[in-house]
Order: sequence, then structure tokens, then C-alpha cells
Amino acid sequence: MKAGLFIAGLVSVAAAQPHRRHQHQHDKRQAVVVDVVTEVVTASAPDVVVYVDESGNPISTSYVNAPQATVAPIASSSSAPIAVAAFASPAAWAPQVAASKPSSAPAVFVPAPVQSVASVVQSVASVVVAPAPTTASVAPTSAAAAPPQSSAAAPVSSSNSGIGITYSPYNADGTCKSQSQVNADFANLNGYSMVRMYGVDCNQLNTVGSAAIAKGMKIFAGVYDITQVNSAIAQIIAFANGNWQHFDTVSVGNELINSGQASVSSVVAAVNTARSLLRAAGYNGPVVTVDTWNAMIANPALCQASDYAAANAHAFFTSSVTASNAGPYVVGCAQAVSQACGGMNTRITESGWPSSGNANGAAVPGQANQAAAISSLKSSFSSNLILFTAYNDLWKQDNAGTFGAEKFWGVYGTSSQ
Repeated sequence: MKAGLFIAGLVSVAAAQPHRRHQHQHDKRQAVVVDVVTEVVTASAPDVVVYVDESGNPISTSYVNAPQATVAPIASSSSAPIAVAAFASPAAWAPQVAASKPSSAPAVFVPAPVQSVASVVQSVASVVVAPAPTTASVAPTSAAAAPPQSSAAAPVSSSNSGIGITYSPYNADGTCKSQSQVNADFANLNGYSMVRMYGVDCNQLNTVGSAAIAKGMKIFAGVYDITQVNSAIAQIIAFANGNWQHFDTVSVGNELINSGQASVSSVVAAVNTARSLLRAAGYNGPVVTVDTWNAMIANPALCQASDYAAANAHAFFTSSVTASNAGPYVVGCAQAVSQACGGMNTRITESGWPSSGNANGAAVPGQANQAAAISSLKSSFSSNLILFTAYNDLWKQDNAGTFGAEKFWGVYGTSSQ
């Protein structure tokens, strides 16, 4: 049985921002939190997954095999991926208080307190995830005014899968790709519901945005440099030109807390500024900040500032996780984020596996392992997952925490463009 989630669930010119330095800071990822599983002595009580920080202080707790009195058992033994519960309608995407759950979230059974606990025995690599609610996923609806009708033919939908992919429009030397190069890259991107961008440099709103729209893909836009949030949002507003139907989400910042590049308060302020500007321009969809899953758990204010919890989670950087177990591992990460954020809608905004590089314990790069990891992720999620990344990022540089693999996360290998 596949695991499911118990969740309700860019910048001025290129020279003005270090857009080509979106690097993974995974050495810090592993230092933020230690995840452990606790076994229950009393056979009738539900198992408990307790998440603790590196000092052993509990961060959050989730319950495994809890009885679900209000949900009928799933009759089918089908191996189809279980859909994550749908997002609430974005009619009023106000930041959600961490102590409350979205009104559209499925009812969650709260088990009685566990009376006795044995000992901590396993790492998060072997976490068992609670079964998903049986409610079907429903596509989010938009409360924004209907866009002007166009006589042009509607784009062919690329996918209804609910799974997206990230894309960066840079050549190996760091220069910007042309529209024709981007179009050629997108010709291979089939089966995705959205594309995630990280900034507005390189004219990517126009090049990547138009290529995505032509493929019927939604746009997950991004503000990379939060010190230029006003300028970046102005460019997003200008590109939309009052028609927001092609936008899924606008994100502000990526892994800024995990990397130590910004404070929580500065990120929250930038998100609030972006949301105010976007609302005034007629955009009523979600506005979020993205960070690593453990940084989100350690800093719930990031969740509270966002319209859903947006977290990056890569199984490769946990040395005990093999490629074939990437999906269940990332499900556990998402589940932990959702609980730490008070049951918020949660989306994994980056997850993948490198095709080349050095081994990290049981996590071994390679084309076959990458394919196995991507398959595991797709099997574990039917929505709320964005794969990282479309093509190898040959413009990137490795550091001590990337195992010589930073350039080689492309699902489609190296671009021919």
C-alpha cells in the first residue's frame, strides 16, 4: 500500500541578483533536526512518530496506525497513488494561524495519549506514514475575476497529474537561454501540471512563462532576491496583465533560512509585501515562502506567513535512504511539516535524485537510481509534488555538502540547447 499524507493537502535585471547561485545547502539540512521513530509498548495504542531537534527536544509528534472511526476502510487494494487532500479554495488566501486547520481539511482522528513508550529505535529513513484520507483530490478553484476571452486557441493541457517540475533558463556558462532554446527544452516536459521558476531574471517570465502556457502548464513564479521584492512583483504583475488564470503560486525566497542568507522576520516581511501588492493587482492565489522541510519545522513563522506550507525535501541527503525509498521518506517529511505547521496544506516544492556524483552512504547517485527515486516519488504522491529539476544545471558549483552531484539532478539529463 502506498503511503499518503495526513494533510489538507522574480527582481530587476540579471546583474542585480545572484540568480545563478541557487545551491543546495544540504550540510545544514542535516544539522537542523534529527528524526526518530518511537515504538509503543501497549499493543492497543497507536504507534507514535516523535520528531526531535539535534538536542533531543521534541518538535512534533505524529500517530501511525491510529484508528479512524469516521473513515470507511478502503475496499480496493489498488496500487494507484493516493491523492493528497485538495487545497482549500483560494477565495481568501489569508495566512493561516499555525494553531488552526484549514476549513476544508478532512477530519483527522486524534488518538488517545500513549500511556507507555519503549525506546527510540529507528531514524526517519524507516518512518511509517499514516494512511491518507479516502476523500478524492479536487482541483483548486479560483475566486479571481475571469480573464478576458481570447480568440486564440486554448493551449493543450500538459497534464492533470498535479505533479510539477522546476526549470532554470541558463546555459552551461550561466548566460540566459533564448525563447527558442526554452521552447525546445519544454518540448520534452510532458506529464506535468506546473513549472516552478525561481526568479524574474533572464526575461524568464516571458520565455519560460510563455512556454509553460503553451504546454497548458501553470506557473509557479518566484522572487529570488527578497531585497528586490517590489521590483520583482511589479514584473510579475506586468506579465500577468490582469489575467491570473495561468498562475498557481507566487513564492518569495528559496531556502533563505536554511542557508543563513536572511532572517525569519525579513522573509515574513517580504512575503507580506508581495501579497499586498499582488492582491491589489487582482491576484487571489497563494503566496508562500519556500525553505527546507526541517527549516520549516524549526521556524513555524514561515508557515504562518504563507498560504500553504511549501518545503523542499531531498531523500538523497539522508545517508540511510536508498533511491527506491525516496517517496516514503519525502512523504514523512511532508507529514512532519504539516503537523508542525498546525495541519496546513503542504506541498513539496523540490524533490529529486542526482544521476551522477559521489555516494552518500546508501544514497548512491546514478541514472538507474535516479529513475528509481523519481518512480518512488511519483508513486507516493499524486499531487502537491514538484520534481527537481528538468535539466542538469551545469552552471552550478559544488560544495562540501553536495557530494559532487549539484549539477546532475536533471530528470531529462543535459539539455541539448
